[in-house]
Amino acid sequence: MDQALEICGHVQQPGAFDFEALARLPGQIEDIATLIPGRTGSGVRLVSLLDAVKPHPEATHLTVESADGNFSASVPLTAVVESAVVLYRLGSQALPTQQGGPFRFLITDAQTCATGGADLCANVKFVGRIALSAGPGRDTRPMERNGA
Repeated sequence: MDQALEICGHVQQPGAFDFEALARLPGQIEDIATLIPGRTGSGVRLVSLLDAVKPHPEATHLTVESADGNFSASVPLTAVVESAVVLYRLGSQALPTQQGGPFRFLITDAQTCATGGADLCANVKFVGRIALSAGPGRDTRPMERNGA
């Protein structure tokens, strides 16, 4: 059975996208290294996925969750809508788990970790679900601690 990336929450058409469904979307990135040097794989722009599920106007945040539910990152939708990519393949095959597959969420212009926004820690491996919400969702990223 093919694995599928679930897109849910504040959207008009929730859906699950397997390898073939992702490959049919516009906005394909054939070589992620053109946007993030040193990375390998191919994917689809987040904006193409959002066009398919049609977010509600009140959706302000996107929460990316690992398939096992142990890690999640919630970021403002406006901070990632144009720059995020979902990697799902290496050549003509599914992205291997050794590279964070079958689905990996990458922000092409991410800042360093612990900024609390669209940072490198919001680049999530082994993604199972992307949920849109009106306000921040669950976020397990390490956050900067002041004066502790």
